[in-house]
Amino acid sequence: MSGLADRWAVVTGASRGLGRAIALELAARGTKVVVHYRSQEREAEATAELVRSAGGTAVLACFDVTDPAAVEEGFRRIAKEVGPVDVLVNNAGIASDALIAMAGDEDLAPVVATNLLGTMYCCRALSRPMMGRKRGAMVNVSSLAALRAGPGQAAYAASKGGVGAFTRALARELAPHGVRVNAVVPGFLDTGIAERMGARARQEASARIPLRRPGTGEEVARAVAFLASDQASYVVGAELVVDGGASL
Repeated sequence: MSGLADRWAVVTGASRGLGRAIALELAARGTKVVVHYRSQEREAEATAELVRSAGGTAVLACFDVTDPAAVEEGFRRIAKEVGPVDVLVNNAGIASDALIAMAGDEDLAPVVATNLLGTMYCCRALSRPMMGRKRGAMVNVSSLAALRAGPGQAAYAASKGGVGAFTRALARELAPHGVRVNAVVPGFLDTGIAERMGARARQEASARIPLRRPGTGEEVARAVAFLASDQASYVVGAELVVDGGASL
């Protein structure tokens, strides 16, 4: 895909699931990948080995996206190790479902801190160097919950809705400097929470999707790769929904 070969991309939360699929998809298009993780070192190394075994280049980066100082230091180390970063994919995220009347602080604050503030901190860290080079692409991972949330998803929906609003605002700021910011909005996938669902719950969820099946990490990863590539050179502030029609 145009404009991805030999560029460096940072994929946050790339140790497994959707993040791993995104890292592998970018690597398949010639992108060199920084596999970010917070605590799952073994899984992150497995992602990197999958990239390398396919002939790609991958290095690891460990830091907590909720800690602004750690984010700044993490990106300084990345720049020192690999040089300029051309693509940032903010995939790191968590969910903690709870009805708001019964939710504790531990159900709310970490979700917003990881999904929204973590995305903001990582974008801030790379905005300056990308603006200085007048080149770069950022892709933020939102969620269908931002458009159509269910009971117990207040914190998650708010955090992902914030990602969408932040994406649009940052896109307006950075586009004049040659940096494109967009978001991808995945629906129900066969990775992550779906892997922990029972067969019946999974079937019921799939029945509500016009395509009658969950999406795959690879399908979302291809959308991310498009938004990161030069083929999306005139796409700015978009939220690309990849949900099998569930939001219709």
